[in-house]
Amino acid sequence: MSGEVDSYVPGTHSVAYVTTPSEEVAKKLAHGLVKQKLAACVNIIPKITSVYEWEDKINEDAEVLMMIKTRTSKIDALTQYVKSNHPYTVCEVISLPIENGNEAYLKWIGDIVPKK
Repeated sequence: MSGEVDSYVPGTHSVAYVTTPSEEVAKKLAHGLVKQKLAACVNIIPKITSVYEWEDKINEDAEVLMMIKTRTSKIDALTQYVKSNHPYTVCEVISLPIENGNEAYLKWIGDIVPKK
């Protein structure tokens, strides 16, 4: 035992994924999410290709993927922020709980994003 009192509880933090039409949109959203303390870190991954059905047509678009690290308790507020600031009519916001990882990194997420 390292003697640390605060060991990570699986699922306390989450990774959210959001797609955007451009890096500019992703950067604007990312800066807002971090500034509002809704995310500790946002990775912006350019040049993905999305294939999907929309309005009875198969589409293929170049998009950008945002990988957002936050507290699970902030996912609803994060989703609302993205929906309010995203150009798509129906934007992708999905999240997965973080089960485990580097304790120091997970602690950092918790230090940056407040519980309430």
